[in-house]
Amino acid sequence: MLSQPIHHDSPFPFFYVNSAFSDEESAALENLFLQDAEWQHRDGAFYRCSLRDVTENISATFRTEVLGRMREITKLPLINRVVVTAQRMLPGQAIGVHSDRPLVGYEIARLVVQLNKQWQAEHGGVLELFSSPEREAVFSVNPEYNKAFGFLLHVDSYHGVTEVNQPRQTVVFNFWHAANTPELAEHLQAMFADMHFSELPAALNPVASAAELSLPEDTTFRAGMAALALHRWGYDKTTVVTGYQHSAGLSVCDTKHAETYAAVLLADWVACLYRGSFDLVHWNILRRELEGIEVFTRLMPTWQLCLPE
Repeated sequence: MLSQPIHHDSPFPFFYVNSAFSDEESAALENLFLQDAEWQHRDGAFYRCSLRDVTENISATFRTEVLGRMREITKLPLINRVVVTAQRMLPGQAIGVHSDRPLVGYEIARLVVQLNKQWQAEHGGVLELFSSPEREAVFSVNPEYNKAFGFLLHVDSYHGVTEVNQPRQTVVFNFWHAANTPELAEHLQAMFADMHFSELPAALNPVASAAELSLPEDTTFRAGMAALALHRWGYDKTTVVTGYQHSAGLSVCDTKHAETYAAVLLADWVACLYRGSFDLVHWNILRRELEGIEVFTRLMPTWQLCLPE
């Protein structure tokens, strides 16, 4: 299963396997398209196909085996959650260039399995990879039968599918990072619910007002969210101001006080995550910075979701 993956780092981390599964396994996946079921039809400006969730139509044993191989191949701490989608494209349909950046609670990796027998170049449906949405494709993956393509999702994972001239069948396995789970998304939604920056201490006002005159709105908004996280965790006004300045890039939090340091870094992380997307590089830096530091009581619920053991 998924043996001898061929790895590439450009234009983003991905791998492919020419013969992904056994004949029996690939036939079972192909049978998913023969079952009577409701399909969700997407007919947007750039995303045209039909989808349906087939997770429960695949044995738990098979899903677990695929998850195990993906852990070995990606070297990522993937949780015991696998969602599988069948995708069908009909002649004339195509998928435009896009990036599936992992928002908070979203999957971090995908495995795309092609199930198109006797595929020929004129059939189309080629998966193309791009370094940016404005440039030409730098890598192509033909949708040949039992070929699998796996990749990590991030802000620059640009890809698309050329127009198909014959029906195209694909099964997509989705995987979640242990530090970006749906449970974390729910936690942050609750933490930032009914958000009003007016609840922040008055001591922050002159700092925030000055920052808003010279920094981009996204930067000051994220800094405000970091300050709000610290305030809602119960930290004093000095720590809230320090957190705002750190997140806005106005200063670096280099205090020797372990709890303040941990709280400021964690607040900056949850603000970035909630406002943007899960950045694996940034998360690894955070993990190294906080390694060995005590998990303080008021930070514990958020810490355990963002930095699971």
